Amino acid sequence: MKKIMIMVAIIAIASTKLTFAQSKTDAAFNQLLTAYYDVKNALATDKIDVAKEKVKTLSAKVDAIPHQDLPAAQHTIWMEQSKMIKARAPELAASKDIKAQRKSFEAISSAMIKTVRNIKFNSATVYVQHCPMAKASWLNEKENIENPYYGSMMFDCGDVAETIKSK
Repeated sequence: MKKIMIMVAIIAIASTKLTFAQSKTDAAFNQLLTAYYDVKNALATDKIDVAKEKVKTLSAKVDAIPHQDLPAAQHTIWMEQSKMIKARAPELAASKDIKAQRKSFEAISSAMIKTVRNIKFNSATVYVQHCPMAKASWLNEKENIENPYYGSMMFDCGDVAETIKSK
């Protein structure tokens, strides 16, 4: 009987530890997603300087992801996608031209879309939206289109290509 109780206690402690690690990782990913939305919103409203500042926060959130806690397949995906985000974030931050910022954002968006699809950490519904004119997609926290690739010129150009339900 004692052995059974000890085994139950060990299993309970191990599963609690795993759940805590997963919730910590999910929280960090959701902070990353919020930082991404801030960059997207800045570009959608043609705010070059705000986009420069917000992408620095995005980059810091990438570094803060406790990726060691991810299962092997998700870890591999994250390492690939985080590398892309980290490569393009400084380009966006350094650019004085909104078209160049939007081009960098396109690569960041592609990486973020792959991350959300494969790691499934989102605590709220995420909308994958697509602009046929830019031939590019992005993530949005709202179903309404807010096009970061054309901003005020075509703010609501695009459609919802996919809805990723919350975890």
